[in-house]
Formats: sequence, C-alpha cells, structure tokens
Amino acid sequence: MLDSVLRRLPRPTDPNVLVGFDTNDDAGVYRLGPEMALVQTVDFFTPIVDDPYTYGQIAAANSVSDIYAMGGKPISALSIVGFPEKGDAEILEQILRGGLSKMGEAQCTVIGGHSIRNDDIQFGYAVTGLIHPGRVWRNVGARTGDVLVLTKGLGTGVLSTALKKDRAAPADLQAAVASMSELNRAAAEALRELQEKAGAAQPVHAVTDITGFGLLGHGREMALGDPQRQIEPVSLEFDHTSIRYLPGAAQAARDGFLAGGLKNNRDFLGDCVGFGETVPQEFRDLLFDPQTSGGLLVAIAPEFGNDALLVLDRHGVAARRIGVAIPKRKPLLFVQ
Repeated sequence: MLDSVLRRLPRPTDPNVLVGFDTNDDAGVYRLGPEMALVQTVDFFTPIVDDPYTYGQIAAANSVSDIYAMGGKPISALSIVGFPEKGDAEILEQILRGGLSKMGEAQCTVIGGHSIRNDDIQFGYAVTGLIHPGRVWRNVGARTGDVLVLTKGLGTGVLSTALKKDRAAPADLQAAVASMSELNRAAAEALRELQEKAGAAQPVHAVTDITGFGLLGHGREMALGDPQRQIEPVSLEFDHTSIRYLPGAAQAARDGFLAGGLKNNRDFLGDCVGFGETVPQEFRDLLFDPQTSGGLLVAIAPEFGNDALLVLDRHGVAARRIGVAIPKRKPLLFVQ
C-alpha cells in the first residue's frame, strides 16, 4: 500500500538527495559536500522475543543494519518508543538498556528520542550515518555473472512464529537470537576493505540487508537494474543447498510455523519466482521467510568472488556463495 501511495507523491528535487524515497533502497542519502554525505534510516517493531533486554538489542541491530547495507558508518541514533501507560517501568528500562548496549557496540551514540503511550510495545531507532558520496552501495545494480553472497543464515521468521506457539527448542531459539543480535558491521567493514584494495575496479555492485521481504523479495529488487547507471535488469539463480539455514528453521517450516509476512511475500512475488522440481517445500518457504536483522545479500563481480569470501572470513563473517546473476529471463528469480 505504502509503495502505491509514494508513487503518487512529488519526487525530491534537491540535487543533494542522492538516494530518496523514490527507490526501494535501504536508507536515504543526502550530500553535505564533495567528500561527505548523510545516510538516514528508521525502523521499529513489536517484541519478537520474550526477554526485554534481548528485544532491545535485536531492535537496535535491525535499525542500524540499513546504514551498513548502504556502505555507511553509523554515528548517532534517536530512540522510538511506544509503551503502555500502565506498563512495567522495569521492562522499559531493560529494553532501553539492551538497545544502548548494541548501539555502543556499533559505536553509534544515542542522543535522544521520542516516546508515546501505546497499547502495544514498540521500539526501534532513527539512525544517522556518514558516507562518501561516491561510495554509496545501492540495492539495485547486480550485473550478469555477479556472484551472490549471503552473510547470515535464514529462518528467523519461522523460528519466531514457533516461539509464539511455545514450540521453539531452546537451542534453536538461542541460535536465532544470536543471529538477530549480530551487527552487520563486520560484513560491511570486510566489503569496504575489498573495495578499497580493488581501487577503481568496484567489485561490489549491489548490497541489501535481508529483512521483511525475505531473501527472494530483496533479491527481486537487486535484479531490477538501474536505468540511471545504464545497468540492465538481470535474473538471479540461487542454489538452495548452498544457503545456510538457522538450526531448527527447516523443521519449523515443515511444521507449518509460517508467518503472515511469508505468505504475503509469496503472493507478491507470484510468477517472478520459479523452483526446480527437487527443491523441498520447506526450503521454498524459507526463501520467502521475512527476516529480522538478517544478513547482507551482496552482488560481487565474478573475478572478486573468492577474494570476497576470504576477506569476509577474515573478519569473522560466515558468508556463503549462494547463487549467480544471469541474463534476464523468466522467471526473474530461479531456485534449484
């Protein structure tokens, strides 16, 4: 709905707006000068786990992720809080403490915020980062031959749904919480290192973080091309056996713990997606699964594919090569 409304609104005419709301990019970018631009994003949601401190950490990691996905460095944040009028103040304190701890890890200073009375608890941040205007990563721009790399496992949506039904195994929930709490900072730093060493070669063609639209939804955006840079649309081909899945995720999908967002993603993508006959149903579902604080999906020039995996590993990121960009065809996304 929001996308259809935004298409009817006037586009920004300020030439310093390098990335605005007229695209589906992860954050907005505003140029301050030849060497510096602001990256700005906002995100908040209702509790996804029972522990308030952990919820605060996950909300912070999720909010700051868009800055990393654009290639920026977060510097400051404003908290956004919705909390019941008669809610327990200790719970609110733990949420805020969790968020502060993760923002401290990101070296991002929380400088204020805004709260409202709300029947449901909601928490997140508006985050500002810095970036060089010429080094912005977009979520579009994958080119034929590009290697597709994913930096985290999939399955937070089905595992969170299983938790709501009291059917998530403690070890599986622990792994999901660890993934959702993990910053994408190390992955972004590794990609920046790769880019700096490559010089003018520009090995990183497109980056996005995997969140509510799932791997396939965000993959679709990456495949659409970029007319402004004369980059043609491509198709993406994924190998479902190369993707890392969180412990218990496949079983949760088999047991039918499918979030409403998963079904919405599947309906929205429709015939954009095709599957090989041998791909089991649970893995088909997981590729539509909406993620919270998911990993980075990166399109990398093929000659830098191995180097990218090596530098990510050196930074402690368990990334995997999961597919390749090919000339555009139908379906736009294919999983084998």
